[in-house]
Amino acid sequence: MVGLIIQLLLSYIFIYWLRRENLSVLGLKPTLPRLKYFTQFLFISGFCSSITFLLRIFFTNEAWQLNPSLNWELAGNGIGYNIKSVLYEELIFRGVLLYLLIKRFGGKIALLISAAGFGIYHWFSYEIFDNPINMAWIFLITGTAGIVYGIGYLKTGSLFVPIGMHFGWNFVNAFVFSNGNTGPGILQQNLPVPQTQVSYFVFFLITFLHFILFAAISILLLYRKSDAIQKDQ
Repeated sequence: MVGLIIQLLLSYIFIYWLRRENLSVLGLKPTLPRLKYFTQFLFISGFCSSITFLLRIFFTNEAWQLNPSLNWELAGNGIGYNIKSVLYEELIFRGVLLYLLIKRFGGKIALLISAAGFGIYHWFSYEIFDNPINMAWIFLITGTAGIVYGIGYLKTGSLFVPIGMHFGWNFVNAFVFSNGNTGPGILQQNLPVPQTQVSYFVFFLITFLHFILFAAISILLLYRKSDAIQKDQ
């Protein structure tokens, strides 16, 4: 929590020093329309994140069960960790930095710079410098996600939408299906994992469909509703 307060303080110092503005440029005031869009995009991204696991269950006979160690403390820690990690990343890559880049270079270039930084950042967080193929893959996926999150801010003028998208995705992936670095979450995969051969098409669906749908649905909604969203702000 202290780290987030320091981030906000530094963000305020930079935005006031460089443009004589304040943190209102981040759209952090919790209005009803912002909360509505936050919730909408949270559920969209969370559902899309779950698709890869649902396909694995359907096509490869994976089995999952409720974590027998699940309790309120574990749930609270999982929610809290994901909230803090998402806020930390959003304040860096879609916060004042992105706003300043938009003002300096325009929306398209700003999105690319911010997304590239987001992709490179995940090389460090995943510690994958020994594998160039994984580095390229992580850069592509997280960089593309960074573009989607950035469009969320660009089209709404608020961090509520990118935070909702980011949290929905991370929470389902990392905590609901225990696919993160925080240990078991809500569901645990039964062991041993079945070894099943699938067609290339099914492999493509399992590997890419969830992310393609997330990006396509989010961008489509943001562009179709951008006028209404900004009016609601």
